[in-house]
Amino acid sequence: MKTPEDELIQGATNTSTNKPFSKILEASASRRALVKGGLTAAAFGFIGPALRAQTPNPIVETRLGLTDFTPLNRVDAKGPWPKISEDYQFDVLVPWGEPLDETEPEFKYPIDPDDQVYQIGNGHDGMWFFPDPDPALANEQGILAINHEFASNAVVIGKGTPENLSDVRASQHTHGVSIVGIRKVDDKWQTYKIGSSRRIHVNTPVRFSGPAEDHELLQTENGNPPLGTVNNCGSGATPWGTYLTCEENFHGYFGATHDPEVWSPSELQSNYGFSENGFGYGWHLFDKRFDLSNPGYRNEENRFGWVVEIDPFDGDDVPVKRTALGRFRHEAACVVIGQNRRTVVYMGDDSQFQYIYKFVSDGDEALLRALGASPLDTGTLYAARFDDDNTGEWLPLSLENDKLSGEFNSLAEIMIDTRRAAELAEATPMDRPEWSSIGPDGYVYFACTNNSSRTAVTKANPEAPNRDGHIIRFRDAEHHTGLTFDWDVFLIASDTHGTEESFSDPDCIYIDPDGRLFILTDGTQQAGMNNQLLVADTVSKEVKRLFSGVTGDEMTGFTMTPNRRTLFVNLQHVGNGSLGNSDFPRLDDPPVVPRDATVVITRKDGGIIGS
Repeated sequence: MKTPEDELIQGATNTSTNKPFSKILEASASRRALVKGGLTAAAFGFIGPALRAQTPNPIVETRLGLTDFTPLNRVDAKGPWPKISEDYQFDVLVPWGEPLDETEPEFKYPIDPDDQVYQIGNGHDGMWFFPDPDPALANEQGILAINHEFASNAVVIGKGTPENLSDVRASQHTHGVSIVGIRKVDDKWQTYKIGSSRRIHVNTPVRFSGPAEDHELLQTENGNPPLGTVNNCGSGATPWGTYLTCEENFHGYFGATHDPEVWSPSELQSNYGFSENGFGYGWHLFDKRFDLSNPGYRNEENRFGWVVEIDPFDGDDVPVKRTALGRFRHEAACVVIGQNRRTVVYMGDDSQFQYIYKFVSDGDEALLRALGASPLDTGTLYAARFDDDNTGEWLPLSLENDKLSGEFNSLAEIMIDTRRAAELAEATPMDRPEWSSIGPDGYVYFACTNNSSRTAVTKANPEAPNRDGHIIRFRDAEHHTGLTFDWDVFLIASDTHGTEESFSDPDCIYIDPDGRLFILTDGTQQAGMNNQLLVADTVSKEVKRLFSGVTGDEMTGFTMTPNRRTLFVNLQHVGNGSLGNSDFPRLDDPPVVPRDATVVITRKDGGIIGS
């Protein structure tokens, strides 16, 4: 997801000559033109007959009332305060600095680093609602797990560069994850004390599992224990009730105190974008863990860039970095149980010209867990190749792949340098693949936010550079576990320019069981609009605007109660940290700093969200 450091974060680090997605879309343009005539064709694009037959319950051609709400006018979708459809209402929950429960210290500014470990972090991003096990309470009480992607020094410590270790700790403790109890009291959601509530941050003990668990590239010379998670962007949840938090732009928190003549990035470090100053956080100036030029902490940087599993119901559980899912700038993780009850995880690497991945476990999810093994520790990681005929193939990232066996000595090395493995396997470079979601039509939908380095103009992606992004989708053979898939382009954001449904930069997406595709945006919107939440019908492709954020923010994170009557979304870097842009959420008198927060959205008539 885009941050104020976007130019530093999104620099293209992949110099692969693999055929880019723009060329593949160009080759498929004529096929797309053939299927644009009718409603079904427009919805499904080019689909092979064998794959169509594998869908047990395809979406019917017409449905009434799927998005039967009054859309928010784009003229109103701007300004320093959120706006919402007249059929909906919203409230604010768990802003940055709010105590995890009533026993913890209240927010004060500037923040105290010791207090911050008991308060909600900043940079709200991916999240998931885990309902109370009691069915009678499931829609009114539960646990909210929230990612905290980033927090600029100017906002957190009131200065651009830290002056001491206390400043660094304040910044570090705003990052990570919050596990917090929430419940509805008198129709208003609020926090409450639970035994498992906690903050997981940059200095929290963690452990590794999977093929790279004990590899030397994860060990440091001084033997310091693994600590922390950072730049927690998108998220996911497992069918067995755990939370997956994804480390995205981890490279930006490291730097080097030595002269360039003493330190220069290794090939592995360069592949992930490490540099002398990172994003300018300055952690390396006072915390040696983040100093790339300190030999005692060599390999510390390899401990980041993973999917981390957290048990939200166990406050003593040590977060686990699942190395079988690969190391890259993880945006989110979409989990589904596939054929023969194998666990499948879809993931994207949110950088220009990076790749889409799929992990398939070796065995039955329930059997593995019964034996005390994780379904996320043994299996095969694949990277996607999109072919010109609207089919594709999943390329194994393992020593069994001849393109990799001569370049890597072990599966652990492949997992640590996954980007290079995907390049060697000849996967298709994509336009910043971010969140994914699986629809009732069997398709996996992927948001590709944009690509400012695109130079080829094509019929399917008519802008160069691709400023607005698009949403693609594919459907795997063998119920998500197969090695082939069919694909098409679902929506091109630039096609909405000048329309009431205009949007750009699709980022976080989610599809509900009825086929509503919720789209949250992250980037410059048309007509001066703020970032927004829209709802699209996956058959008719009708798009409606439900909600808009505030000036300078990003809208991200998506989770609902089981009955789908309450929606939680996040507003991140509101006002870009400036009260001159927005004083949201106006909790202080007078406001001292904008505060990222979760927004609770409901229909006024109590109906299903998006309807």
